[in-house]
Amino acid sequence: MKNLIYPCLTIRGKIAEASDFYIQTFGEGKISQTSPYVIQIELSGEKIMLLNDGPTSLPNPSISFMVICENGEEAEKYWNKLAAEGSVLMPFNSYDWSPKYGWVQDKYGVSWQIYTGNKADTDQKFCPTLMFTGANVGKAEEAVHFYTTLFPQSNIQGVLKYSKEDGESDKLVKHAQFKIKDYVAMAMDSSADHGPGFTDAISLVVECENQEEIDKYWEQLTANGGKEIACGWLVDLFGISWQIIPKELGKLISDPVRGQRAMAALMKMKKLIIADLENA
Repeated sequence: MKNLIYPCLTIRGKIAEASDFYIQTFGEGKISQTSPYVIQIELSGEKIMLLNDGPTSLPNPSISFMVICENGEEAEKYWNKLAAEGSVLMPFNSYDWSPKYGWVQDKYGVSWQIYTGNKADTDQKFCPTLMFTGANVGKAEEAVHFYTTLFPQSNIQGVLKYSKEDGESDKLVKHAQFKIKDYVAMAMDSSADHGPGFTDAISLVVECENQEEIDKYWEQLTANGGKEIACGWLVDLFGISWQIIPKELGKLISDPVRGQRAMAALMKMKKLIIADLENA
């Protein structure tokens, strides 16, 4: 699977250890790119970037990863490894929505929802789940419509609202599933006190084919209260961090002759300009 959107996890000072841990935990994994600053791994063919430096914030449950398991044995195997030295947010148990489910924050602070269900619902094993809480509560549905309008190969696959028995407003989203650029993501609202909301410790990377694509996503994601950060990073109007990068960026900055110059040019940019990186 060739992800054009994938998550980036900031795990300061421990990316080599964390990459080994995730590959051992989930299996079907490999390291596809490594440097002192970034390690890119593939789990079940899906990219995940681990960042050694940059944001000072820590991961929190506002962005977690739904792990789709085919049976209870698989789910329990993942759970036991993630819960060791981690903290349990929802116990591993049988629930109305899944025969084996649990929500856990691992020893690096990254949150995982281990879900046993029908693999026909999605062939993607790891799905980022955006929890709209605090000042953002009630914005999940708006966000899903915004993202699926902005990105191509997108659709809303389902939106389930809370019932009054859930103890939440029936206007809030209990679970939504959607695709952007053929990448499955999920969203929910929660009015419970979950502490900090979205931070830049977990961001979503978008690989773009050309400058026109970079310009489009950059302009629309920074509009209406979003903001430019640096080096291709931005924060959208909901507080979610994105990295909008050219598809060939890895090749440019790893070039033995031009890589350092390209990296020096990148560090001076907010929105990335492909021509300037190539000419550096």
